[in-house]
Amino acid sequence: MSKTTDTCPCGSGKPYSECCEPIIKKTVKAATAEALMRARYTAYVKQEIDFIIDTCEHAENIAEIDRKATEDWSKTSTWHGLQILHTEKGTEKDDEGIVEFEATYTRKQIRDVHHETGYFKKINGEWLYSVGNLKTTTVRREGKKIGRNDPCPCGSGKKYKYCCGRNA
Repeated sequence: MSKTTDTCPCGSGKPYSECCEPIIKKTVKAATAEALMRARYTAYVKQEIDFIIDTCEHAENIAEIDRKATEDWSKTSTWHGLQILHTEKGTEKDDEGIVEFEATYTRKQIRDVHHETGYFKKINGEWLYSVGNLKTTTVRREGKKIGRNDPCPCGSGKKYKYCCGRNA
């Protein structure tokens, strides 16, 4: 296996098997809020939706998660990388932490940056995602613009204006 495919998607430079995989497979707990954030990003890349849902703090947060939409976003996006911008607390000794990050991806020919400040809590020795505040970013289209009468890129066979373009 090449180094490119073996390197963890979270950007740590470590092999996936030594970085986020043990956290995602629940053989070890994330030691810090940042480690959980990196594992959650990697879970989107690797389409490990159960991990994303299971690492949310409250049952009511889980009820708010649209599993199908989360899975669709994970599967239909090309993930380009994670950048940790700022951390506050969130160490092994803390019970709360903040991680500001940017996750860059392309979906439906549009390159976007998910910029968020995530709040994390350690409950019973386990870091969990509590809530996040999204930052507004500028979206940049990749490739040519889809015309209203072009076939929809989702593969439905319908014209764009009658499918995904209907709500745009």
